[in-house]
Amino acid sequence: MADLSRLGTHPCLVIGRAGMDLYADPPGTPIETATRFTTALGGSSANIAVALTRAGGRAALLTCVSDDAVGRFCLAQLDAYGVDRSHVRATGGEARNSLAVVETRVENCQSVIYRNGAADFAMTTADVEAVDYTRFSALITTGTVLAAEPSRTATFRAFDLARAAGLPLIFDVDYRPYSWRSAAEASEVYSRAAALCDVIVGNDVEFGFMAGSLDRGLEKARSLITDGAQIVIFKMGELGAITLTAEAETRTGIYRTEALKPTGAGDAFLGNVIASLSQGRALTEAVLRGSAAAAMVVARVGCAPAMPTTAELDEFLTLHPGPTAG
Repeated sequence: MADLSRLGTHPCLVIGRAGMDLYADPPGTPIETATRFTTALGGSSANIAVALTRAGGRAALLTCVSDDAVGRFCLAQLDAYGVDRSHVRATGGEARNSLAVVETRVENCQSVIYRNGAADFAMTTADVEAVDYTRFSALITTGTVLAAEPSRTATFRAFDLARAAGLPLIFDVDYRPYSWRSAAEASEVYSRAAALCDVIVGNDVEFGFMAGSLDRGLEKARSLITDGAQIVIFKMGELGAITLTAEAETRTGIYRTEALKPTGAGDAFLGNVIASLSQGRALTEAVLRGSAAAAMVVARVGCAPAMPTTAELDEFLTLHPGPTAG
């Protein structure tokens, strides 16, 4: 069992995609009628890394980007946010960077993702074997990296190397059906990954998906604790979350805000939970800070640029009446 107390001693290593997001501007504009867009760093793993750094933690990203202007945009943005990108490799040929065209609106929000020949799927075992895992305090990954080869094999190799170095493995399920050849394949691979990890975070639909039935999601989350996971966080949208450990199950609520969009909440949640644990905060407090950060992000434009700083999050928690009952 990996030692979670090492969180905060070194940066976290996050595996997965960095992309460019194009937001229809001004907020509320449908893509179909938009004539102007703003750009931002995106991609679930890059967003988590940004959330960590803005919350006072340190993060490095391990992935591939395309060797073109969009890839260089992502590199420049990672630099601007203070994310270590020394393990980000530019790859040429036909590989293309992840690109998302997104709306800032709650109702019928469209997010059109372009991932044909995605550069991040080009990550290889050579990429992950070039990392000195002793320099890091934890390995964080999202389910997206497992959807295709050679990234899938490389990620499981990274799990082995990180575990050998004593790092906790942290897994955000992040199921994106469009990335997978079949739901059956995704379920099998996700279950394999989750069984190896110390901290698993997902929503009720994602755990239900792994269980093979939506009404068995909580049962699946509990089984992961029984099988050796140290923390499992079962998110339920507006109903809050259930945090499971071997000792207890704790329900927490959400912080209500005037949402502008539905995207970015999960990345903010995980980044701030891990940053809070890294700072020595108790697990329930860490989950509540993650929930508050998620509420702040959905009320702002963008994902990476919407991630709150520690000062912003503290002010929000001071002024907000508090979470709904869990």
